[in-house]
Formats: sequence, structure tokens, C-alpha cells
Amino acid sequence: MSLADKLFIENCKEILENGYDLTGEKVRPHWEDGTPSYTKKVFGIVNRYDLSKEFPILTLRTINYKAAIDELLWIWQKKSNNINDLNSKIWDQWAGDDNTIGKAYGYQLQIKHKYKEGMFDQVDRVIFDLKNNPTSRRIITSMYNFEDLSEMNLYPCAYSMTFNVTGNKLNAILNQRSQDMLVANGWNVTQYAILVHMFAQVSNLEVGEFIHVIADAHIYDRHIPIVEQLIERETFPAPKLLINKEIKDFYDFKVEDFVLENYQHGESINRIPVAI
Repeated sequence: MSLADKLFIENCKEILENGYDLTGEKVRPHWEDGTPSYTKKVFGIVNRYDLSKEFPILTLRTINYKAAIDELLWIWQKKSNNINDLNSKIWDQWAGDDNTIGKAYGYQLQIKHKYKEGMFDQVDRVIFDLKNNPTSRRIITSMYNFEDLSEMNLYPCAYSMTFNVTGNKLNAILNQRSQDMLVANGWNVTQYAILVHMFAQVSNLEVGEFIHVIADAHIYDRHIPIVEQLIERETFPAPKLLINKEIKDFYDFKVEDFVLENYQHGESINRIPVAI
């Protein structure tokens, strides 16, 4: 069993057994048929992954890690909000007539800000500080820009990263305001673990801890039977992450530069209903 499996199972059991049930309350999300999307939720889950020991990916079911990395690069490397720059259709339902998701995610990361050393966007500032000011306690990114929220087609869920170098290890905290455990948990953990590996490699650092803080961790009503079956499945050991060590520039990484060796997993779950 991978650590990702262990924590996912523990989180889901806590939500199912002790979570607060929003059934009948006023909620924003709904299903495609217009029915309200109710959840059972737990507030304030904190999961810790030691990336130096294993790569955190679910084995209970397959995670399409290539697509997850592609989305990560779309946001953090391309700094795009245009769905035509993404090689999947996962953001199509939130795209407007201009094919963008508004001033969300990658749009926020490409905005340049003035520092005493010059103009940087948030990603380039992280790289600059990791290389030049690794003891800094100010290496933070945030996509939750209140000024632009009204022009975002979806408020950012995974919205903030805090990076901290201890010795020669890069640690990071991901803050997430909301997490659909079935649809997004395994996906987001995989993505942001990869991001830590990327920043570490181009900054000549080793990976340390990745901490995932989830404010509202929930399971949707129509997902409960799926989750109940999923957490009873057979699990497998974590695979080994192989990265192209020739990459020294953050913007040179491609999806094919990441391979999971011996990734054993259960069957995929298709056609999961997604709340809108």
C-alpha cells in the first residue's frame, strides 16, 4: 500500500463515518440534471508526504498522471488560462466564449510584480529565491487574487504554495480551499508532488516533505457508493518516479520527462459524475 492510498482511505473513512452532511441545506454546486450536489465533509485535513521516501500516487485506481502533469504545466509553466493550450477537455465546462477560464489559475501566475531586484511573475520569483535566497521564509505563491475573483469562471481550489528549504531539502505546503476527494484528491497530490520535484531539480535541491492542507474535504452524495467500494480494493506499493535529469530549466520540462516505474494499480473508474 502506498502512503497516498493509506491517507486517502483514512480521509474517506473519516468523512463517511464522522463528516457533516449538507443534505437539504442551500448549496451552490449542482448536477447536470439541475439537482443540488450535496456533500459529507470534514474541515481541516492535513496530510504529510515525504517525497524523499516515495512518490505519492494512488494505486487503488489508476491516476492518469500524464494528463495531470499536462494540466500542471498548463498552469505553472505555460501560465495559461486558455483551454486550447491544454491537451485535455477537463476545463471545457468552465470556459467562456473566449476559450479561457477567466482571470484564474495560470493567468494569475503570469502577472509580473515589482521587487527590489526587478520585475518577476510568481513562478520566476520562486525560482529566483530558491537559487539566491534559499533560507527565505517568504517563498510563497497565491492565485487567490480578490481583485480578480469576479472575473474568474471558477475560484481557485488549490490556491497557495509555501516553499521552505531546510538543509538541502525543498519542502512545500499546498493550501486548498475545497477538495472533491473522489475526483481530485489523487490528481492534485500527484500534480503538486511533481511540482516540488521540478523546483527542486532546477534549484539543485533534494525533495523533502510535501504537506497538503485541505480546508473543506468532501465526498459528494452520488460519489458515496463509489468511494465505499474503492477504499475496499486491493492496494499496491508506490511506484518509483523517474525524471529526466538533463533538465535544468523549469520551462524545458515536458510531460514525457516524467515516468512512473512499476506503477501497479486497480481499474480506472469511468464516467464519474462531476458537480458543477
